[in-house]
Amino acid sequence: MSDPQSPLSDPGAPQQQPSGPSTQTAVLEREETLPQVQEPGDHERFAHYVRKEKILESALSGEPVTALCGKVWIPGRDPKRFPVCPECKEIYEGFRAPQDGGE
Repeated sequence: MSDPQSPLSDPGAPQQQPSGPSTQTAVLEREETLPQVQEPGDHERFAHYVRKEKILESALSGEPVTALCGKVWIPGRDPKRFPVCPECKEIYEGFRAPQDGGE
C-alpha cells in the first residue's frame, strides 16, 4: 500500500523542487524594427544614382543604400535595364561643374 503523504499518490499535488543546482531561462521581448526599404510608385521603375562604394558596401553587408533622390532600397537588379531616375539625374547634373568654362 502506498503512503498517503507521498506525492505519487496524488497526481494533482505540487511537484517537489529538485535538490541539485537550478537553471532558469528567460525570454527577452523586443520589438523588431525593419526599415522600409522600398517606396511605392515611380521610384521602382528607374535606375538611381548612388556612389559606387556604397553599392559595394551594400553588396557585402546587405544594408540599404540611399539614392540622390532619396529612394532607400537594397540594390539587386541590373540598372542598365531601366531608364535613369529624372530626379537623380537633375541632382547629379547640378553637382557637376560646367566643363566649358561657363557658369
